[in-house]
Amino acid sequence: MQVQVVDHPLAAAALTVMRDERTARPQFRAALHDLAMMLVYEAARGLPTMPVSVTTPLTTTTGVVLAAEPVVAPVLRAGLGMLPAALTVMPDARTAFIGLARDEATFEPRVYLESVPADLAGRPVFMLDPMLATGGSALHALRLLTARGATGIVVVSAVTAPEGLTALEKSGLDVRVVTAAVDESLNDVAYIVPGLGDAGDRLYGAV
Repeated sequence: MQVQVVDHPLAAAALTVMRDERTARPQFRAALHDLAMMLVYEAARGLPTMPVSVTTPLTTTTGVVLAAEPVVAPVLRAGLGMLPAALTVMPDARTAFIGLARDEATFEPRVYLESVPADLAGRPVFMLDPMLATGGSALHALRLLTARGATGIVVVSAVTAPEGLTALEKSGLDVRVVTAAVDESLNDVAYIVPGLGDAGDRLYGAV
């Protein structure tokens, strides 16, 4: 499984703002938006294109358009914080929604929403989630997308834990991970350390 850590000073600066416990919700949302723009841009580097003829003010030349409509799939609720950035980079993308909540006793995902196109075959798919911790939520979402025909899914995450990456690799699913950081580990309640806390709470407030 390919894991790309986006090593860029602007990405590192945005992630630092997100890590800081003093960062308020508006600034956290803004930093995630900036970071997600950079991550999605890198994640989309391999998108297939097709040539088209275009007429400039001076002559006719050859340009490119995307060969297939991308699909972005934010994992709710924290993944919604990355969606505006993804749609800024890929404005013609279609959006799928996967709602998962963590069971605080078992740390396993509980599904409350699946709104995904029936056929994803041949379409680039990007799964958005700021944090890849145990990998449980990611695997549920990835299996759902794979069952709809998706291949070569790109997981776009701000921070990841080694345990989550191991879970994805062991799954045998056809995925690639683009992230800003691979952190040290998970703590005893399955939070990423040093991490950035609960991304959903920091984006939208605790519920």
